[in-house]
Amino acid sequence: MLIQQYVTNSAQRVPNRVAIDHNGKRVTYAELDRQSNQLARLITRSGCQRGDRVAICIPKSTAAYLGMIATLKADCTYVPIDPESPPSRIRKVLESCEPTLILACDASLKLLRDINQDGSHPLRVAALQDSPLELNGVSSLFSFRDLESVAPTAPASMNQPDDAAHILFTSGSTGTPKGVVITHANVVTFVDWGVRYFDIDDCDRVSGHAPLHFDLSTFDTYGAFAAGAELHPVPPHVNLLPHKLVEFIRDRELTQWFSVPSILNYVSRFDALPEHELPSLKRLMWCGEVCPTPALIYWMKRLPHVQFTNLYGPTEATIASSYFTMPECPQSETEAVPIGVACAGEQLLILDEQLNDVETGQIGDLYLAGVGLSPGYWRDQQKTGEVFKDHTDSHGVPMRIYKTGDLALLRENGLVEFLGRVDSQIKSRGYRIELGEIESALATLDELNESAVVAIDTDQFENKAICCAFAPKCGVDVTIGQIRRTISKLVPKYMLPSLWMEESMLPKNANGKIDRRVLRERFEARKNCSPAMAGTS
Repeated sequence: MLIQQYVTNSAQRVPNRVAIDHNGKRVTYAELDRQSNQLARLITRSGCQRGDRVAICIPKSTAAYLGMIATLKADCTYVPIDPESPPSRIRKVLESCEPTLILACDASLKLLRDINQDGSHPLRVAALQDSPLELNGVSSLFSFRDLESVAPTAPASMNQPDDAAHILFTSGSTGTPKGVVITHANVVTFVDWGVRYFDIDDCDRVSGHAPLHFDLSTFDTYGAFAAGAELHPVPPHVNLLPHKLVEFIRDRELTQWFSVPSILNYVSRFDALPEHELPSLKRLMWCGEVCPTPALIYWMKRLPHVQFTNLYGPTEATIASSYFTMPECPQSETEAVPIGVACAGEQLLILDEQLNDVETGQIGDLYLAGVGLSPGYWRDQQKTGEVFKDHTDSHGVPMRIYKTGDLALLRENGLVEFLGRVDSQIKSRGYRIELGEIESALATLDELNESAVVAIDTDQFENKAICCAFAPKCGVDVTIGQIRRTISKLVPKYMLPSLWMEESMLPKNANGKIDRRVLRERFEARKNCSPAMAGTS
């Protein structure tokens, strides 16, 4: 089965059900199926062929979802672009995936102009709106006005389940984002399991909280479409005010909420959720990072009628690989919530350095296996080979495994417990961030002699605080504000350090390398002491 068939199947089964409700504008499954068929024909008519990449450079909206489905119906692979990222970073993504077509709108036109200021690499753009777009003197290939000029049936499809459905670009340690290839089979396997396990049906009203370039959005979108449920995209401004977020869930009468835990933590810190609120909500899921147990207790005590489930899994394993549904509210704020057991078709392996199974209760490296594993990184066999390995388990069964970079242990009760990262990669606000990418951006500053980035735990919204220590060149005056403004042109906002520390020279270990352990200790000791540490100057 191919992902786009979810929409077609629901259009045949519940044609008049609302598929997407965005800012009060509703689109039924019949309309979504017909319009995506027409858009798919326009995409193929513009020259896109099977396997071509189509970049979707549009804020989260009905048009964006329409573009995703239409791209799949055209036998192409869509690449969701984060419109909030700096132009330099988006340029790297486009250079990597080489899209045949970019789907855009007025809101993304300035960004595309910034990406291609000199016009040396003409971008083929189509407008997902009624009015055409013009980029560097070249008009868009088509717009919504052209939909009625093509047949309302889908073009013939040649794609197979193992073909790429989309490419999600994540942070890269060298400063270059890396694209994770996700197939139709990867998505369908998890979505089918999730719809069954959570008992999602066409009466559900599902949140669409995650941005479309973030893997959590995959289950929001296709879980809803598979069940014929209503998808309610969450406007970005709602995240800024915890009371507004609660109001959104209540006013839309959502039955399902799925987000990163930092959102739950945010609401709890501002005590924005009254007791016995949100009567329509049936299930709440989180993924992407550890949910602070105090925040979980806060939500569970106020919503005793809701099912709470922790999902775990990296982008390379398609949304999630394991789950744990809370049997009861934690008794202690220090109680760790396990990541649970493997989803259907998945395996969690805890191995030592020789890839042997570790004993129950012993800490080891967490590896994943099964149907959710990505084929690898887009056009990067070296990175793919570093973390995707051929393996034979203790029973002699050959398999392909993925090294998560996480530490874990198997409890006596058969549940797996997550214990943290083993490298310089962190999770903050649900985003996976390579600290090396931030350091690569800092390395472009001529004013700095050296710099380093570490992360420390925090009880604030982001769960992990990104910290930058820097040493200016001798005789050079540079402010935190200047550094922030410069690197904000190179990395997304969520990667910008929140804590800063200026040193004449960064501490070194016995090998002459920057001693990051010492830096973490210094940031821990000073994080609440100096206003300059906040990085707002």
